[in-house]
Amino acid sequence: MLRNLILMLLGAVIGITGVVATTPVVEADEQFIPMLVYRTGPYAPSGIPVANGFRDYYTMINNRDGGINGVKITFEECETEYNTKLGVECYEKLKNKGSTGASLVNPFSTGITYQLIPKASVDEVPILSMGYGRTAAADGRVFKWVFNFPTTYWSQASAFIRYVAQQEGGEKNLKGKKIAHVYHNSAYGKEANPTLQALSKKYGYELVLLAVDHPGQEQKATWLQIRRAKPDWVFMSGWGVMNQVAIKEAASIRYPMDHFVGNWWSGSDADVVPAAAGAKGYKSATFHSPTSDYPVHSDIIKHVYGGDMSKAKKNSFGEVLYNRTIVNAMFAVEAIRTAQAKYGNRALTGAEVRWGLENLNITENRLKEMGMEGFTKPVKVSCSDHETGGPIIIQQWDGSKWNIVSDWVSPIREVVRPMVEKAAAAYATENGIKPRSC
Repeated sequence: MLRNLILMLLGAVIGITGVVATTPVVEADEQFIPMLVYRTGPYAPSGIPVANGFRDYYTMINNRDGGINGVKITFEECETEYNTKLGVECYEKLKNKGSTGASLVNPFSTGITYQLIPKASVDEVPILSMGYGRTAAADGRVFKWVFNFPTTYWSQASAFIRYVAQQEGGEKNLKGKKIAHVYHNSAYGKEANPTLQALSKKYGYELVLLAVDHPGQEQKATWLQIRRAKPDWVFMSGWGVMNQVAIKEAASIRYPMDHFVGNWWSGSDADVVPAAAGAKGYKSATFHSPTSDYPVHSDIIKHVYGGDMSKAKKNSFGEVLYNRTIVNAMFAVEAIRTAQAKYGNRALTGAEVRWGLENLNITENRLKEMGMEGFTKPVKVSCSDHETGGPIIIQQWDGSKWNIVSDWVSPIREVVRPMVEKAAAAYATENGIKPRSC
């Protein structure tokens, strides 16, 4: 009786606001997922659509399906301001909530991810750092509790170089080219550098590394260096306000925007709109469609916003980063569903969800069933490979919307995977970890 009353009251809140309350009541048969968000601060333009995407997908699963096989999802937001210290505090605050504790955690910050990795095995809370975090965590033999599928910063950087080679007429034509990497001066921004350096030696291009200090609002010196160096291509690992400023500065020096490619955290609507016409032609990597015309989007409009598209648009619906967290939330839900097949349709522990993440197999057919056919690529995780080495695709801003302008581009796996294994082995040695046999 009490459960029914609570659900009626929660339903009333959803009906009035169009979104679920961010601190719902946690019951014994509900799956709790903590949400580390940043709706404030210099990274808010990126953080808001991310938070809304998670919230809306989990709400849709509850409203449309009654939860995951009847088990409702509950969640609570905690504001990190993209600050590592605050992020760790949020994790500590939320990790034991719910009847079984946190199912998994999405830090949505490489800095926070680095700090939580040692805690994951102790607390038995798996980390899903989708496309970010410590790249070496792709080696599941060492990083049992960390998952960074469908692809990593190192794989992305190598796929970018492969894309450049395609545009230049082949790998042989990379020799003598000049490629600049403009990156956020943080653990996140530096992640791509080892791959770009290794591939520079392999292919003979000149690599120019240009760090931008937090938060990235002052970049004139950086772009003066680019104007002098005249790189053939610029790759960017930015976030939040840094991206907006970089694109404006590139336009101001008349850098050819179709040779300026951001990574997948540097290609959102908030990054290009402030530059107006100057952003036209800018490109970025991605691993999903930038559009919102898939059945899953229709279901969100129907079951979260009651058919009110205008309300949905006010909540970042359909923006690139919103779409990305639809994919991220889907991975979390499907990992829980996978684990339920082994452990039963009930609220699961973090250890049980970890098993679901490691045995996740999202096929083309499953994507179709979820209304995501063509939205992203299938994923199959294994004990040794927590990344899966998925491909990227390039999108380009035409002044009003993003368009896909390439085929899927595979990473240079033969270079990246040995680097991953070497880095993971070093981490294991430094931290006294005995790698698993897979």
